[in-house]
Amino acid sequence: MTTNVAPADLLRSLSRVDLLATMREKTTGSRDHWPLSYAIILATTLVFIGFLVKLISETKRRRSGRGGGRGGCKMPPGSTGWLLVGDTFAWFGAVASSHPPQFVEQQVKRYGKIFSCSLLGKRAVVSADPAFNRFVMQHEGKLFQSSYPKSFRDLVGKNGVITAQGEQQRQLHGIASSMMRLEKLKCHFLEDIQLVMLRSICEFPDNQVIVLQDVCRKVAINLMVNQLLGMTSESDIDDMARLFSDFVDGCLSLPINLPGFAYHTAMKARSNIVSKINETIAKIRKLQDSADVGNGVLGRLLDEESLPDEAVADFVINLIFAGNETTSKTMLFAVYFLTQCPRALKELQEEQEGLKRHNADEAEMLTWQDYKAMPFTQCVIDETLRLGGIAIWLMREAKEDVAYQDYVIPKGCFVVPFLSAVHLDEDLYPGALSFNPWRWLNPENQEKRNWRNSPFYAPFGGGARFCPGAELARLQIALFLHYFVTNYRWTQLKEDRMSFFPSARLVNGFQVRLNRQSQL
Repeated sequence: MTTNVAPADLLRSLSRVDLLATMREKTTGSRDHWPLSYAIILATTLVFIGFLVKLISETKRRRSGRGGGRGGCKMPPGSTGWLLVGDTFAWFGAVASSHPPQFVEQQVKRYGKIFSCSLLGKRAVVSADPAFNRFVMQHEGKLFQSSYPKSFRDLVGKNGVITAQGEQQRQLHGIASSMMRLEKLKCHFLEDIQLVMLRSICEFPDNQVIVLQDVCRKVAINLMVNQLLGMTSESDIDDMARLFSDFVDGCLSLPINLPGFAYHTAMKARSNIVSKINETIAKIRKLQDSADVGNGVLGRLLDEESLPDEAVADFVINLIFAGNETTSKTMLFAVYFLTQCPRALKELQEEQEGLKRHNADEAEMLTWQDYKAMPFTQCVIDETLRLGGIAIWLMREAKEDVAYQDYVIPKGCFVVPFLSAVHLDEDLYPGALSFNPWRWLNPENQEKRNWRNSPFYAPFGGGARFCPGAELARLQIALFLHYFVTNYRWTQLKEDRMSFFPSARLVNGFQVRLNRQSQL
């Protein structure tokens, strides 16, 4: 999965807004929290102060000549929006909807595919241009860099592949890529994933009502801790699922380490997660025979690499965090889109039932050859990632004044390649808002379909931060779809829609009634 987080100054302000939503949710829960009125007063005050500081800072930079870059550079055209808040409300209003590029598309019509706007007091260059997006991704670490808020840095750790910069990032990214090479998917992951699926989603009784969003979240965390840590105990997995739920809630929150705040709860969760990882490290190191060490990625990491324990813990946390979010939401969205498109669901079921009949023994698992014999399933995954991809934009900051075409983007400027605007561009994908997996069978789209290098289709990012677990995520999603559609038929019980703020989700969790295939 690709996890991309906004630059520090943007998300520090965003975390103040996020606090309101967090406190509204948490005050109704079982934990003790500050009264909502205090939270609103505190958050509103901090937001106002933050905006005021940003406005003063931006004004000073412009007066000193830095706001326009050296030599009076020409920024992309755009609006400044409302006083103090700029375009913030319009931006996040669009992102919270089922169509995140709405604001971007409006600006593109006025200013072109590369434009500027104001987000939380900071000038930003936003792009719906595939070539510029690729330019930004290919120059990661050279002309552009990622930047993170304190809450996120504290939680994922300084030694993780997400937050690291420069040579450290390249080293950790290389290790992660090595851990998930194609041959290791075949040898280490294929059977383990299917065992998790059999244990997690194949035991629901007939007529069971489930919230699929919760089920997919548990399946994904089960997969990640099984493959990374070698955990198989149901209680251990439930523990990690609970801890990571608290962990994720605090990633974009106000960094106040006091009871009642999401950051405080998340930091406690991180401490417990690190303790569990360290316990697993100690168990592995007690093994005398190094051949037995490879129970999960952690075992192979300790056997093949020389990282200090602190770096190992951060590395594993980063992989669980990134993989869990992408995999669970793509599983969920795939079933959601298939439910709305009966023809696609029928074709997928026929393809997967054919593989099941091919393996006459009910206990026989799918092979790598079976996985490669899922052409329509791969089209469904590609279309799900295009229409409901989790990484809808990337967040970067210019390390120096950057010249591109007729523009110069000044050092320190916030740069946003808006991937979803490209994926949903009617000129590139006719009928872009429709779920149409057959589009990927069209020879004209084969070049676009190359998700490793295509500027038109980048669900896993690109450049130095291309998701190292992309192929593993696709394998997990394909196997989930196989076991889900061959075991169940389902009926949607409540209307639902997508939202991408504060994170990708279906607002009602996608409640369905399951009927076992054997009962039909």
